[in-house]
Amino acid sequence: MKKTLNILLAGSLIFASCSKDFLDSAPTEQLSTDQIEEAGKQDPNVLNGYITGLYATMYTTFTALPADEDHDDFGQKGYDIYMDMLASDMVLTGLNYGWYSNVVRYIATTDYTRAEASKPWNYYYKIIMSANSAMDAIGGSEVEIPADQKDARFVMGQAKAMRAYAYFYLANLYAPEYGSGNDKILPIYTNTDQPNQPLSTTKEVYDLIISDLETAVEYLNGFNRTGKHQINKYVAEGLLAYALGARGTQADWQKVATLTNDIITNGGFPLTTKSQSAAVLDGQGLVVNGDGGFNNIATPSWMWGVDLTLASNLDLVSWWGQVDYWSYSYAAAGDPKAIDKGLYAKIPANDVRKGQFDADELMPINKFYTPEREAMGQRQIVTDYLYMRVDEMVLLNAEANANIGNEAAAIASLKKLLDLRLDNTNYLSTLSGQRLKDEIYLQTRIELWGEGKSYLALKRNKATVTRGENHLYFAGQSFKYNADQLTFPIPQVEIQNNPQIN
Repeated sequence: MKKTLNILLAGSLIFASCSKDFLDSAPTEQLSTDQIEEAGKQDPNVLNGYITGLYATMYTTFTALPADEDHDDFGQKGYDIYMDMLASDMVLTGLNYGWYSNVVRYIATTDYTRAEASKPWNYYYKIIMSANSAMDAIGGSEVEIPADQKDARFVMGQAKAMRAYAYFYLANLYAPEYGSGNDKILPIYTNTDQPNQPLSTTKEVYDLIISDLETAVEYLNGFNRTGKHQINKYVAEGLLAYALGARGTQADWQKVATLTNDIITNGGFPLTTKSQSAAVLDGQGLVVNGDGGFNNIATPSWMWGVDLTLASNLDLVSWWGQVDYWSYSYAAAGDPKAIDKGLYAKIPANDVRKGQFDADELMPINKFYTPEREAMGQRQIVTDYLYMRVDEMVLLNAEANANIGNEAAAIASLKKLLDLRLDNTNYLSTLSGQRLKDEIYLQTRIELWGEGKSYLALKRNKATVTRGENHLYFAGQSFKYNADQLTFPIPQVEIQNNPQIN
């Protein structure tokens, strides 16, 4: 039975900042529940600072294996790269430095001793434990908070959404199948006092994810966030739509259609425009549109992301430092990241997204770039991180409607997006059944290339991917969504340290 909380938090809990000392320690050090509760009594802003630290973990470097200081360890965007490479839509076309070589060779996913197998595990469980700490400090994750205690509900809603986000990615990366099955995949921790836990089933994990997100959607109704790094109701709805789509029952898909429609209709996020999608160059190769580059949190279509500044202290060890030719980066120095050649060939010549990539090396030099566009130019990272944009919700809406047989609505959603990318979308009216689903999946891969969503779509669609000829390894070979090569094993260190796991 759930407990009922009767507590009033100060009105400044969410919105005020806390001390520098606390923020310095929050992203990488665990505070005890007692410490948080006591600090909260002295200064209610502390709990807000703890939530801020939770978000900061998403972009802080060396959060998974601090002692190693690996240059692929920089929070969520680091694992976006892992997933894009596992799904084979992102190609590592050079090995001068070797980062991600074990991922693209599928060594990390077939050898549980590899560090790459433990990094996502450590990162997401750090998020989970931090979220649990915040929830413990206001009565625990099972507490029911009355509707009139808005500040407490806003804290709980964000913490639950972050815990669900972490479990969702763990369930993707460490389990070959979605759904409500009985495969034992992950330990579940819902408070900071639990000892080592055994593996829970896929059903149990997804039940927790969906329950947390449903509560988050309820509690965050009316939350006016101070920045896009915070999860509000619409971001929580987006995460819930992803989780329900992954589980994939007919009832789930109906809910996905409803959730995504609410985001599209009421969220206030316009679609990414044609101009924002790719650089437009003049005869001298200079950019003539100033709103492209996927580099600015102020872009209206962005639902969730973070405003990076010099104070964020990011440089080479960052997503931009791994992928962007126009930053001081591995991509420019000898480890280029490119689009799969087979996927590139499927983009029509009249599609604005074809121009996101250079025609020779297929690097995304016209999709992701700094405003200055100087090769190896940006050393200190101030271009922003994107976690979610409304275009994803339009594609998910199309996918949901296709899965529940509402094909007219699916085509309408897809057309809404593609009318901003293509000169002519009349072909959509000829699609139905599996051909329509396949087109939605293809457009998801094209639209969201490099944004960490291809892997989720691959598993959600139970698809098979074939590597193009520009891959260094396994070129021409095909891999089904549930192949061993596409799912991480539980890392050795967890097996050694958790006696509940055989």
